[in-house]
Amino acid sequence: MAEMEPLMRSHAADEEKPMELDELANRSGGVANRKAARVASLDVFRGLCVFLMMLVDYAGSIFPAISHAPWNGVHLADLVMPFFLFAAGVSIVIVYKKVSDRVEATWKAILRGLKLFMLGVFLQGGYFHGVTSLTYGVDVEKIRFLGILQRIAVGYVVAAMCEIWLPWQRRRGDGFRRNYHLQWFVALFLSVIYLGFLYGLYVPDWHYVVQSDSSLVTANSTNVYEVKCSVRGDLSPACNSAGMIDRYILGVNHLYAKPVYRNLKECNISSQGQVPQNSPSWCHTPFDPEGILSSITAAVTCIIGLQYGHILIQSQHHKERLWNWSLFSVSLMGLGLLLTFFGIPLNKSLYTISYLFVTTASAGITFCILYILVDVYGWRWLTFVLEWMGKHSLSIFILVTSNIVVITAQGFYLKSPHNNIVHWIITRFVNK
Repeated sequence: MAEMEPLMRSHAADEEKPMELDELANRSGGVANRKAARVASLDVFRGLCVFLMMLVDYAGSIFPAISHAPWNGVHLADLVMPFFLFAAGVSIVIVYKKVSDRVEATWKAILRGLKLFMLGVFLQGGYFHGVTSLTYGVDVEKIRFLGILQRIAVGYVVAAMCEIWLPWQRRRGDGFRRNYHLQWFVALFLSVIYLGFLYGLYVPDWHYVVQSDSSLVTANSTNVYEVKCSVRGDLSPACNSAGMIDRYILGVNHLYAKPVYRNLKECNISSQGQVPQNSPSWCHTPFDPEGILSSITAAVTCIIGLQYGHILIQSQHHKERLWNWSLFSVSLMGLGLLLTFFGIPLNKSLYTISYLFVTTASAGITFCILYILVDVYGWRWLTFVLEWMGKHSLSIFILVTSNIVVITAQGFYLKSPHNNIVHWIITRFVNK
């Protein structure tokens, strides 16, 4: 891809050397040319997402300030998922810029989403047992169905359907809001559905049965944690409707067994990750932060990412693109912060509307900065590592999630298997 001129170049210069975006879409089903060029800043942005994921995964236990917020609030780790979804939305516009056969493109998008979903089940369903264990395997009665790649797959398919079927017209001069108003309608519809379920569903009292020690022991030697709710519209860890939907549809045994809300003060979690028996009952129960209901608003993030991609495709000048992206991002940020003022918390586990707007705006602002550095001024030497990571993001994600690199490192030890670099780091810094 041709190098970009500086930001302050004239419009005439832009017209003489336009960005080669006409080539960027020719990769999806139903298009003529299968080989597409790449937007360097988008690769860098995706590489930044991978880097942040690795940073918070391996350093989050050492520096809790960058790990996931226990419930309400946004930490550095809480930006990773929305950033991935945002990048997926922008990429979809490039991939499906020119689609001659919508049916073929639809089937290929669905198939691609299914492959990504099944890969996520394999990587995060419990088959791999973490950095402290060299064993593997999962009980199918307890396999986790949802996770990071599964959520990206859902958002990808929803956004791809919008991009393939819902553009109202493709004339370049009319602006992306008029061209793609049906996509905005889908985003609004999904948001209303989400809010209706989140605040409208009644959550009754419920219980969780386990086979470990507990203060509540039944006659058949199983243990029961009773959770008192009987509320509607509650956003607490114990009684939100998102968790209830997952328990009813997926089953409580198929949810994430170690939810981040166990780090709340009420749960009194120990340094070894154990929840005391005298903690509230909901501290012991599973909860999936990539659940069914929150995946609805996650898909909206992808749809908003589409609009940033439309600006990239339709606008001919750097300043025009940056102005529209900046205005869009600031508006989303302001709306998200306003919603927090009216009582809708920033919550990653529930993927609340305020969290959706604030994190998507943060992704847009970050993308603007990278676009200026990489595609406008051409300072790719500053970000070549991130660009490489972005081009191989899925491969790196597989290596990190499956802990293949860490497990391999554990195989090299001095005299005893416990004398390896991974065990030393964990005992010295994580479990100190």
